[in-house]
Amino acid sequence: MTTLELRTMAFAGICQAIDQVRNIARYGSAEADDDAVRGSINSIIVTDPDRPQDVFGDTDLSNGYDVIVEQLGDGAKKDVDLTRYLVGVLALERKLSAKPAALSMLAERLSQVKRQQHHYDVMEEQILSNLASVYSDVISPLGNRIQVVGTPAQLQQKTNQYKIRTLLLAAVRSAVLWRQLGGKRRQLVLSRKAIVATAQQAK
Repeated sequence: MTTLELRTMAFAGICQAIDQVRNIARYGSAEADDDAVRGSINSIIVTDPDRPQDVFGDTDLSNGYDVIVEQLGDGAKKDVDLTRYLVGVLALERKLSAKPAALSMLAERLSQVKRQQHHYDVMEEQILSNLASVYSDVISPLGNRIQVVGTPAQLQQKTNQYKIRTLLLAAVRSAVLWRQLGGKRRQLVLSRKAIVATAQQAK
């Protein structure tokens, strides 16, 4: 894969995670794509990949590529909530990368969750609860809190809250990869057409 393809893949990882946040917040877990959610959660645990592609394993990122085309393309189908989540995630990643203490705490907390994987599936509440608390304790305090908008009945459900925070953590994880691959916010404007074209080819 070229650098642009790898970078677009990482950006699709961000978009796929925040798209599932939107779906769960508005419609509940039943409307989320379980495979996409599972892939996003698994990406959090891959902290030392041999290749960038290994972060997502065999996860189908086509949903994330679709979001790139919708949000950065020339069409009118833009979602203001997704834009807010994306801006918030990229801002939190920048804060995280500038704080070695937060990075160290994040690594320590994720290693604890990795050990639990021997006993629980990543979609079980025990894992979701722990990953959600990693987001709440380590990531969220670094910057402006991301306000998730949705249906009160869905947002009040504990499992949905856990999934939303875990998916925001997954989005930050993909943002870290995107930055490591040379991703910069200005590229979303200056290289928009190339990113959209790469996403369309990858779907």
